[in-house]
Amino acid sequence: MGKHIYPGRYTTENTEDIVVFIIGMRINKPIALNKWLPVFNAMPGMIRELYTNKDELGFLSMESYFGLRTTCMIQYWRSMDDLLAYAKNEKHLTAWANFNKKVGNNPAVGIYHETYQVKNGDYESIYGNMPHYGLGKALNHMPITTKQNSARKRLNSYKMQ
Repeated sequence: MGKHIYPGRYTTENTEDIVVFIIGMRINKPIALNKWLPVFNAMPGMIRELYTNKDELGFLSMESYFGLRTTCMIQYWRSMDDLLAYAKNEKHLTAWANFNKKVGNNPAVGIYHETYQVKNGDYESIYGNMPHYGLGKALNHMPITTKQNSARKRLNSYKMQ
């Protein structure tokens, strides 16, 4: 069963500060399963925890992408303080300790993350004939009005309030 498609054009409010966190891994040596598989397997438990405890953790939503060698998750957080607090969470600290023990500086698997603090009014979004997705899943998803009919208008409509 597919996700519900919202026909037409939609956007999100951009009245809140948000944090965009991009995290992933790259399999540099595919035959070294014992190095990269534990890293890959650590994520589902943390993702479950994030969705189960969204409000108290400040986690808003995420999207995942899987390529031949590289995975990527784009996560949306309420604040930098919430994201940094989760980094000190027991489940994350355990996964990080296991990574350092099993992989450390071994080049078989790479990991990365990027973090962006985005102020209210400094982001915009558009979704045409899409299910809830990305920021549209994380924030208030609403139909586009004539006052929000372009990226510039969506950015400026909230800055002028």
